[in-house]
Amino acid sequence: MASHRRPKQPSRARVTVLTATAAAAVALTAQSAQADPTPSKSEVKEKVDKLYEEAEKATEKFNGAKEKQDKLSEQIDALQDKVARGQEELNTLRDSLGSVASAQYRSGGIDPSVQLFLSGDPDTYLDKASALDQLGAKQTAAIQEIQSKQRILAQQRQEAQGKLKDLEETRTELGKKKQEVQSKLADAQKLLNSLTAAERAALVEEETRADRASERADLGPSVPASQRASSAFAAAQSKVGSPYVYGASGPSSFDCSGLTSWAFAQAGVSIPRTSQAQANAGTRLYSQSELKQGDLVIFYGDLHHVGFYAGNGQVLHAPKPGANVRYESINNMPFQFGVRI
Repeated sequence: MASHRRPKQPSRARVTVLTATAAAAVALTAQSAQADPTPSKSEVKEKVDKLYEEAEKATEKFNGAKEKQDKLSEQIDALQDKVARGQEELNTLRDSLGSVASAQYRSGGIDPSVQLFLSGDPDTYLDKASALDQLGAKQTAAIQEIQSKQRILAQQRQEAQGKLKDLEETRTELGKKKQEVQSKLADAQKLLNSLTAAERAALVEEETRADRASERADLGPSVPASQRASSAFAAAQSKVGSPYVYGASGPSSFDCSGLTSWAFAQAGVSIPRTSQAQANAGTRLYSQSELKQGDLVIFYGDLHHVGFYAGNGQVLHAPKPGANVRYESINNMPFQFGVRI
């Protein structure tokens, strides 16, 4: 006879497990559906440009640390030379003092009145006594000079030690900034590598078009700010087409402040290495209408980018990786002020 037993119901625990599994599957499906799509070429370019800007900020700090390191090294070398020369002078003084002491010792330290009484030639003795008095005066002067030299040497050694400590800290800072720059560049390259070959080629073509447009830049009837500004600008013009390289200051590649400092150096004018320091190197011009050819132009709120005003609303600068020294509109970046050197 057929059985009429009711089918066994699943336990409550099993129902709970099945429900949880189903919910998880639904959640995973929803997450997959909502996952960020592959970024477009324009989105990647925007992110890469932002990373390049951050890398440039770090580079200017790197340049500042490098400049400080170079100056400290020069100062330490000069101090060490001074210490060496001072030590030689001190040794000479000590030798002279030793000669005076020996002369006094040879006189036997006998009471002068006794020496005069025993002397067979009082006139000769008095001459010698006068000479010994002079030796004593020289000895006192030599001791004072030695003491002075010792104080100076101690100060110079202390100053050199302080600068050596500064140099060590600067080198540590330099290494950190270099690592930061390399990290930003690596992140940018990773983003670029996520693009297809066609998209990467399109980005390269954009930079090529910008370089070609630079060749046709209309600078108008520009008046140079000064003779030295004109000479510096002409030097920068001779480097149009040279590649941008972080930390480079010529003569074959440049970063932004590397180009401006190199160009002024060709005009016989020394200006600081970083854009932030160059912002304080001359008279500030807060209106674009005041700018003349050869004036420096400072961009961004933290002053991390610099170029030359070229005339007719154009700047000549080293823009970013993958780009060459070229002319661009001054309105491509947030203008802060100009600087007339």
